[in-house]
Amino acid sequence: MVGWSIERRAASQAPVERVWELLADARSWSSWSRLTASALAEEAPGPDPNGIGALRRFSVGPGASLERVVAWDPPRHLAYELVSGLPITGYRADVTLAPRPGGGTSIEWRARYRGRPPIVGAAIHAFLGWFLQDTADRLARAAER
Repeated sequence: MVGWSIERRAASQAPVERVWELLADARSWSSWSRLTASALAEEAPGPDPNGIGALRRFSVGPGASLERVVAWDPPRHLAYELVSGLPITGYRADVTLAPRPGGGTSIEWRARYRGRPPIVGAAIHAFLGWFLQDTADRLARAAER
């Protein structure tokens, strides 16, 4: 297996707290991203059902993935690990929000995983890079509305 990493960035005119509100709420993702369905398969223990331990189910058409929230530091950092749904292993993504000078929010989306080498791995890598950039851009725009 080959190790891969992706880093994508976006900027929003919305404040960090507004961007976090959308990012943190797994149920809202299908209203602002390309996902056709988004839900909590299991709520996290504790005061926030989206926090550490939450199991999120995201779908695009008939395909679905399950992701477990592994880091939760409102309103700055969310991390999740893939449980199932893609032909890769060890997938972890960290999303970090930071105030921008002059207002707004910087969004940084970093992912790392292990996957198949050469051709298949490159195709998955290209898709994930595109998908994460698209998701970050859509999050930024949705927070501005």
